[in-house]
Amino acid sequence: MGQASRRGPFRPGDRVQLTDHKGRMHTIILQEGGYFNTHKTSFYHDELLGQPEGTVVTTKEGATYLAVRPLLSDYVMSMPRGAAVVYPKDASQIIQFGDIFPGARVVEAGVGSGALTLSLLSAIGPQGSLLSVERREDFAQIAQGNVDLWFGGRHPAWDVQVGDLAQVLPTAVEPHSIDRIVLDMLAPWENLQVCADALAPGGVLLCYVATVTQLSRLAEDIRKTQLFTEPHAWESQIRDWHLEGLAVRPEHRMVAHTGFLITCRRLAQGVTPPPVSRRPAKEAQGLDGQWDEVTDWSPEQVGERPVSDKKVRRVARDLQARTDYWLADESTQEA
Repeated sequence: MGQASRRGPFRPGDRVQLTDHKGRMHTIILQEGGYFNTHKTSFYHDELLGQPEGTVVTTKEGATYLAVRPLLSDYVMSMPRGAAVVYPKDASQIIQFGDIFPGARVVEAGVGSGALTLSLLSAIGPQGSLLSVERREDFAQIAQGNVDLWFGGRHPAWDVQVGDLAQVLPTAVEPHSIDRIVLDMLAPWENLQVCADALAPGGVLLCYVATVTQLSRLAEDIRKTQLFTEPHAWESQIRDWHLEGLAVRPEHRMVAHTGFLITCRRLAQGVTPPPVSRRPAKEAQGLDGQWDEVTDWSPEQVGERPVSDKKVRRVARDLQARTDYWLADESTQEA
């Protein structure tokens, strides 16, 4: 579960985040005899080994660095990635509003680089179960590397399978046995029936989509199934504040729109949802009845940047190098 690497004094193999006086961050993995350097200053890792977290190291050039272990949110934003990650602000909303509880039986589809997986595993603990389904094998491998590095090994509650959710889910879980399902994919409405079959009555379906067109299509299709409660949708935005003396004001930059979240709950077998007081869009036709004409929802159509195979290979090599380094360090400590 990785607790040992997040407590106590600094040890060889620990991941450490260094912050200088300007707020610039560097992440290093401590090793005996290791050396950290920039174009202006440097110091040996030995100056941190055995020191408590929160230590400030001063270099011979007079530069100071605050040394702490990175938080999960820091790791997510700096880890190697192939696909775009679910931002920490959205992952926290998914955990809270999806009610991901210790011991929960959870399914996620669209693993990407493993950012949301880290939060889900932390929430369910070793007694829960998380089935992660990813269509691309190279993305699944990157996610496995990122997650294993964070927890210091394979999490006991985690199972990763490569394939389409519609084919994997019916064979991987018992009907109506899953507590929560989280979908991060281009066309989640294509899997509503298979999700309904897997969810226990009262179970939560939570979807993460990027655009208004996806959100509208998904909401109308959820209503059409008559298998879920009325969908609820929202987005979250975070604005940091500048704090310096009397100059207390919002920062000029902020993490604004990253995606929409939409949730609903599985109804009991044979139950139809109660009528709502407002009328949904007429026959779920959306943009002048064009929903049915959209048969191929691609990343380019919804404004996502395509991920090249070259980048994925580079990220995989980088992650493998980090894993090899970590394993070599673990072997040295055991010896």
